[in-house]
Amino acid sequence: MTPLVLLPGMMCDARLFAPQITTLSGRIPVMTMPVAGCDTMAGLAGDILACAPPRFALAGLSMGGILAMELVRQAPERVARLALLDTNPLAEVEEVKARRGPQIEAVRAGGLDAVMRDVMIPNYLHDATDPKGIAALCLEMARDLGPGVFAAQSKALRDRRDQTETLRAYSGPALVLCGRHDRLCPLSRHHLLHDLMPQSTFEIIEGAGHLPTLEQPETTTAALVRWLEDAA
Repeated sequence: MTPLVLLPGMMCDARLFAPQITTLSGRIPVMTMPVAGCDTMAGLAGDILACAPPRFALAGLSMGGILAMELVRQAPERVARLALLDTNPLAEVEEVKARRGPQIEAVRAGGLDAVMRDVMIPNYLHDATDPKGIAALCLEMARDLGPGVFAAQSKALRDRRDQTETLRAYSGPALVLCGRHDRLCPLSRHHLLHDLMPQSTFEIIEGAGHLPTLEQPETTTAALVRWLEDAA
């Protein structure tokens, strides 16, 4: 039975995948890896590969998806199947890079709550009324991870490489999934991901933005189950 490794997005932990873990853990071994301990994608990927099973299914959301691509670059033979959720295969654009430094300084000066609440979290959700309390959960996860993780993750995102050739070379069963209303990683990025991996299944989750695992958990989990059961 192939285990599943889940990689959460920036300033998130296993709680990002809580609905999926609840469903899938009764069927297959599920591991959620922390995205911490290093300020480069290459270093983060190396740390995960050092403790991951010899061969595994891999799913990542947002920064977790970017990190998943780096794992595939370093060890494609170990990734039995790949799911990329609400993510981006391209290097960071200069406009976004320019914002990283001031954000890091603001967080180091005690402004983690403000940066998350005013800058980051407003871009996450499709439904601004947030009936499920997802924004509060995101802030709680960020507080638990702390300013040091914010700074390291920001640097890793800023300095990441383009992974288009990595994905072109990957031939395993693949899923590309995104929320219809994702403002951070729009549909165009996911069309590109699907084009790079023509064997992939492309799923658009209605009624979701950047966090479909929490916004529309049942639909997202069903898509992951189909990907895990794909025998191609």
